[in-house]
Amino acid sequence: MASEEMPQVEIWTDGGCRPNPGPGGWAAILRFGAAEKELSGAEAETTNNRMELTAAIRALEALKRPCRVTLHTDSEYVKNGITRWVKGWVRNDWRNSAREPVANMALWQRLLAAAEPHEVRWVWVRGHAGDPMNERVDRLATEARRRLLAGAPPAL
Repeated sequence: MASEEMPQVEIWTDGGCRPNPGPGGWAAILRFGAAEKELSGAEAETTNNRMELTAAIRALEALKRPCRVTLHTDSEYVKNGITRWVKGWVRNDWRNSAREPVANMALWQRLLAAAEPHEVRWVWVRGHAGDPMNERVDRLATEARRRLLAGAPPAL
């Protein structure tokens, strides 16, 4: 399918935990035209970085066909990892510059696979700086963590 024929989707993602490591939540908002879909989830023992990666993965995996995606994240770890570092990690058999195994390797591999069918433009946004969609997705991730701590079933 030619790029210009692919549906255009905007995604906002966030994840975090308190304390770090500890219980965490992730969330994503997908927008296609006027339609929106919210996704969220939580894990009892995780890290901020794992939740940020999970949000991006789950959002991209939710797409049913190849799309042109603008993915907004407030995680420099995710943005730099996917746009700068991952090529070197793959070339070096998933070793970082210190020749140690890459942290969260399985999640990075899953993110690469989830992004592969799409044309993804990765956009970093400053967190907690008043961006309405970033603030909204942050609230969803926080609520997912709170539901977990309260023993409520996770929302998807």
